[in-house]
Amino acid sequence: MTTWFGRRWRGEVPAAALCWRDMLLIGTLVNLGASFAALMAYAQGAGAGWAVALHFGALPLNIFLCMCLWRLRDRSGMHLAFGSAWFAAMIVI
Repeated sequence: MTTWFGRRWRGEVPAAALCWRDMLLIGTLVNLGASFAALMAYAQGAGAGWAVALHFGALPLNIFLCMCLWRLRDRSGMHLAFGSAWFAAMIVI
């Protein structure tokens, strides 16, 4: 059985699809959702610790996607630069 995570880890997804679809589209939406949930939880009276945990809840996915990009054989310098910049931006968002 081929899973979404397994295909990326084994390098079966092209670098362009990993960057643009998985990182930019899916990863950014997951990060925005986590940040929104954190802000809503904090606004509803949850502690700051819960809000921070929610905000950084998407970090394992971010790390996974960056590691998959770095493991690819067909990656270019542009892909690596984009992936690194995206990762830094997603830590803030």
